[in-house]
Amino acid sequence: MNIIIIEDEFRAAKSLQNLVLELKPEAKILGVYDSIEMSVEALSKNIKPDIIFMDIQLSDGLSFEIFKQVEITCPVVFCTAFDQYMLDAFKSKGVDYVLKPFSRENIAEALRKVDELKKFFQKNELSDLESLLKNINQTQSTKSNFLVFKNQKYTTVLTENVAYFYIHNEITHLVTFDKEQFQLSQSLGQVAEQVSDKQFFRINRQYLINFKAIKEMEHYFQRKILVKLTIETPEKLLINKEKTHSFFTWLEDR
Repeated sequence: MNIIIIEDEFRAAKSLQNLVLELKPEAKILGVYDSIEMSVEALSKNIKPDIIFMDIQLSDGLSFEIFKQVEITCPVVFCTAFDQYMLDAFKSKGVDYVLKPFSRENIAEALRKVDELKKFFQKNELSDLESLLKNINQTQSTKSNFLVFKNQKYTTVLTENVAYFYIHNEITHLVTFDKEQFQLSQSLGQVAEQVSDKQFFRINRQYLINFKAIKEMEHYFQRKILVKLTIETPEKLLINKEKTHSFFTWLEDR
């Protein structure tokens, strides 16, 4: 197995290299690159990795720029400290998304996924990776959790435990069913693209709510709908008459 590592943190690159060779002693590291420029230059040559481990935030920009400049035909495992790029990662031939600090188990699982891809193609005698990667993207494109920071500590919140998201002072907030609240770096629009549109509905510019959080609804002034959740919200949740139809359609299509 030929492997390329794209990572601008020396210690992370070295740790990843050691873990890969420990798990796959027969693997060959074709190169370790720390920038978009170096990566594009290497991948433009006749170099054919079986897998690429790729950080997202590099010294000269986001690694997604690499895909715009050179064709990548092998699976990519993204290793990053940030979770807001997950959707973009799976759109870019990503087969796994590992959050730093990664562990031996994280890397072992990523390598297992790549092995399963190879077995799939050998079994079905397929010549190209696109169709399977497309299926993987479709099944993994919604976020399962959000990385949050509070009291000088990082933790993750399962998406299914989020009651609603809302904007306050142009900052997106996440509120759980346990009434915990965290700030996010993404815009509410970005969050809406990452979560399941079957589970979450953006009722207005400020709020994105979970179906499970809805307690009741009632008619309000000027043909608006007032939505009440199982936990309190800073403001009344009002849906204007133009959006009422799509809201009730969403409620029914479940």
